[in-house]
Amino acid sequence: MFVEVPSTGGPERAVAARPARSGWMPRTLVPYLYLLPAVVLLIVWIYKPLGETVNLSFYKWNMVLTTPKVAVGLDNYTRVLSLPELHQALRNTVVYTLAFMLFSLLLPIVIAMVSKRISGRSKTIYQALIFVPFLVTPIAGSAVWRWLFNPDGGAIPRVAATWGIEMGNIFRDPKFALLGVVVIVGWQMLGFGVLVISAGLAGINPDYASAASLDGASEATITRKITLPLLSPTLVFLALMTILLGAQWAYPVIDILTQGGPSGASTNIYYLLYQFGFQNFDAGLSAAAGTLFFVGFGIIAVIFVRLSDRLSFYDN
Repeated sequence: MFVEVPSTGGPERAVAARPARSGWMPRTLVPYLYLLPAVVLLIVWIYKPLGETVNLSFYKWNMVLTTPKVAVGLDNYTRVLSLPELHQALRNTVVYTLAFMLFSLLLPIVIAMVSKRISGRSKTIYQALIFVPFLVTPIAGSAVWRWLFNPDGGAIPRVAATWGIEMGNIFRDPKFALLGVVVIVGWQMLGFGVLVISAGLAGINPDYASAASLDGASEATITRKITLPLLSPTLVFLALMTILLGAQWAYPVIDILTQGGPSGASTNIYYLLYQFGFQNFDAGLSAAAGTLFFVGFGIIAVIFVRLSDRLSFYDN
């Protein structure tokens, strides 16, 4: 195909024109094709199960395929909100979340600050030793800790016995079961927090601290008024991750070590969902509880994201 195009420097000449697009797909839709696989996976693995869960929350069903589902309206929501087990699990979840903040925020800040003083190969080894627990699967880690705390010949009770301390089985003690889960989960979370905060510290321009030190600011003042404010976006991210995922991280440890006991002393909302659905075979009650938790955590996430701009400080 040829068209006549006027030349800026002389007579008209024929030039080859670009062939017109004859495909059926409009050019504006082509970029969205790259998003299509991710959207399909989100629909199949996230939104479809979520919709089925919400729908199942209005039925009574024992998860047996030959048993029909019986519509009960809002009865499942009424039942789950009146259960004392739910109230205890909610209290424990709040305790878990607040305790995990120590391992995901406070201790990582201290460790990351200390690691800045270390240089060379020693720094790499130091950071690797802290991060390694995060790479250990929760199931394997829980099995090792259960062996270490075994009252019949476990390493930790035997060492404690030499000091005159009788530990017993802490995972069957109402006073220490929750604390034991917190320590084990926190031991694994610590490496992730240190890694994220170290990355945040690396992104802070050192010129700020240098200028402040030239003006006579002490190291504590620089940390309090420069480093921590500039680190606030990282801290907000870690806090949100701890609130939304802390209870999930504790689930496998609870399942292996305490099974939510004794008498619900160490359970949380996710383990309670498992008990409703796969121990009591009450799919409707479990779905109603899951829907309530989804809405609750969604509201918390929205509020936290809205507040993040006020809680975070940027140097630009």
